[in-house]
Amino acid sequence: MSTQDIDAATVEVVRNYLTSAATEMQRTLIRTAYNTIIYEILDFGISVFDRDLNLIADSPGLALFLGANDYGIEKAVDHVGEENMDPGDVFIMNYPYWSGTHTLDVLLFAPVFHDEELIGYTTCRAHWLDLGAKDSGYVLDSTDVHQEGVLFPGTKVYKGGEPDPEIMDIIRFNSRMPEKVVGDLNAQVAAVRTGEQRLQELYEKYGADTVETAVERILDHGERTARAAVEELPDGTWSATGYADGVYRDDDDLIKLSAEVTIDGDEFAVDFSGSSGEVDEPLNIPPGMSETICKLCFKTLTTPEEDSNGGQYAPLTMHVPEDNIFNASYPAPTFTVWTGIVGIDVVYKALAKGMPDRVPASSGGDLADIMLYGENPETGRPFVEANNEGVGWGAGVGHDGANALMHISETMVRNIPIEVFENKAPIRFDQLSLREDSGGPGKHRGGLGIRRDFRVLEPVGALSIIQKTRTDNWGMDGGQPGKKNVVVLDSEAEDFDERVEVLVDNDHLHEGEGRHVGMFRGNFTPGEVISNRTAGGGGYGEPYDRDPERVLEDYRDDYVSREAAREQYGVAITEDGEIDDETTAELRGSR
Repeated sequence: MSTQDIDAATVEVVRNYLTSAATEMQRTLIRTAYNTIIYEILDFGISVFDRDLNLIADSPGLALFLGANDYGIEKAVDHVGEENMDPGDVFIMNYPYWSGTHTLDVLLFAPVFHDEELIGYTTCRAHWLDLGAKDSGYVLDSTDVHQEGVLFPGTKVYKGGEPDPEIMDIIRFNSRMPEKVVGDLNAQVAAVRTGEQRLQELYEKYGADTVETAVERILDHGERTARAAVEELPDGTWSATGYADGVYRDDDDLIKLSAEVTIDGDEFAVDFSGSSGEVDEPLNIPPGMSETICKLCFKTLTTPEEDSNGGQYAPLTMHVPEDNIFNASYPAPTFTVWTGIVGIDVVYKALAKGMPDRVPASSGGDLADIMLYGENPETGRPFVEANNEGVGWGAGVGHDGANALMHISETMVRNIPIEVFENKAPIRFDQLSLREDSGGPGKHRGGLGIRRDFRVLEPVGALSIIQKTRTDNWGMDGGQPGKKNVVVLDSEAEDFDERVEVLVDNDHLHEGEGRHVGMFRGNFTPGEVISNRTAGGGGYGEPYDRDPERVLEDYRDDYVSREAAREQYGVAITEDGEIDDETTAELRGSR
């Protein structure tokens, strides 16, 4: 890069121009995408890189696509070779061990040229509906990557500005929903083209020396700021363990996820040794996603208020050995990467031991995704619709946890509005509410999860994607875990068990109506109900130290039942909805 001397104002102009370009890429994608997973849920990740593959701007949707883009673009450029890239080219990559996530999270990238010189790359990753996997919607039980769809290692889908008809045919003929898939591909092409134009305009306006000097300053500032923030954190080594459900596993044979975090001066290291080895289930985590887990946790503690750039991650290192769940290698299946979601909370659990004033108790620990698929009875066309659900967030040293927020891995991701979902799929929502008593008890209460009941109106296929249903999350300083994630299947049909395959059976963990499960796939008939109930966050501090007036307020808001107020908090509430001071004193005095 140039060492030209430029003023700080120019650096800021360039930085904001780059951020604006990434935001415009996002808007282009949302306005032109065909499926709700992209334009409603915001299941995508957009990044801009310089020619040395340093991240210089991003527009986040799904946080787990940021680091995956970093890892993926390096692997793709290494595979393709700069010498094989020409102006107007667009490449497609979904090879999970390089792309950093599963086969339907498809990365498109374009090399950007100015005055015939390569100056950078624009990238856009988004979730496609179907690309030749063995099952519609999501693959929950694959044992080999080749059951998970067509693989592209970094293939020119556009050559010199024109689509390659042969590659387009491969995509079209390997999808159950070719119109939507090709539509989303075109939307991603439009997004990377937008970024390409803006980067070229920036170089044209300011010149290569000025832009590249500004980028060098941006990256340097990012590193200095991050290192200074790490130095403010306590030195030490802390470890934690969590568990993912797996597929068809017994309670004593869950997938082990271990993380050890070491902070030493201005260096921050994460080690996943001690975790389970690779499994013959689609729960192996590609190394690009493992890096992203580390980057997400790191950024929230160092530069959470600043736009991302590659310099900010210079203090961070990751170690993961071979034959480890966090280091998927060919041909290990990776489709259901929900283990990565659970892994994020394991890293935070380790950090919480060293800095309990900075890290809250556990969240609900999952995305609790219900996906519907089949033939739309009104149009006769196949459809796939999915909806991630909010969970309770953990309480902190001075506050309750937030209710019904997307898991931190989702950042800007949203759920689909009821009106849109009911229009896209043959279902009706009987209920969407906060889940009473789901927040972990504590001096500061964990946030509540939600309950959403899907009533089937026409024959439909459905599945759930959840990997944190069998083990508790964690509270802090005497706080208790929140309720677990669970899906309740309600049907009186005699053939129900023949139509629904249960991959995670939780009937023995719960009482009450219906069949309690974790992951499942099945066919449902009109009148049957799928009730998705998400976990609450962990509590912080002893529950009996919670102000009785706050417990009463929770009761009046239907956050805490009268029974839970008495049993968990030692607060007696009368049938008139007032605190019984005498009984409360007796309950708390007998602790």
